[in-house]
Amino acid sequence: MTQSQAEPKLYSFDQFISWYPENSQVRYELHDGLIVKMPKPKGKHSNLTGSLIEQLLIIIRQMGKGGIWTIPRESIVKPKREQSGYEPDIIILNQEVLGAEPRWESESIIQNPDSVKLIVEVVSTNWRDDYYNKLRDYEEMGIEEYWIVDYAALGARKFIGNPKQPTFFVCNFVDGEYQMNPFTGNTPIVSPTFANFNLSPQQIFALAL
Repeated sequence: MTQSQAEPKLYSFDQFISWYPENSQVRYELHDGLIVKMPKPKGKHSNLTGSLIEQLLIIIRQMGKGGIWTIPRESIVKPKREQSGYEPDIIILNQEVLGAEPRWESESIIQNPDSVKLIVEVVSTNWRDDYYNKLRDYEEMGIEEYWIVDYAALGARKFIGNPKQPTFFVCNFVDGEYQMNPFTGNTPIVSPTFANFNLSPQQIFALAL
């Protein structure tokens, strides 16, 4: 007789938040009920994320939004799906409407799309999460703008071409769905939210060096 393996425990979002270790040095996300230990950003991934935050903060100040739009160190986004929860690589929040977030002050939880000006995911080996699950859930929430930064060309060929090439996607929310706009090489990136973000993917990807 073959002994069956125990089914993995599935968590609700609230159970996941209660479980999350306080002051954890490890990032976790909830994917369809399963708690997933996220790869710790290293090397190029970490360099690119940090440098992109610096560029975005400069642009936010240029737009006169300094002190209004902020990039928190930590936050967890609660999609409409009860069994998922994500911690973006970068999230820009609008402090003018954060007061409507009932769980922000006590738990750093975001569930109102109006609180979010931008979410950025820098693609790593778990690229399917960024291209499928998170895109689906951020779209369903109505998040205004979502960037997928695939500097290592890890995504599927149907997204980044054949042969694969590093690609920067700007997904903007139009008529209830995302329009995925790919940018490569020296083409200036066009962002509806950040009109003066005039860097090219090549310039952005160089930040990972």
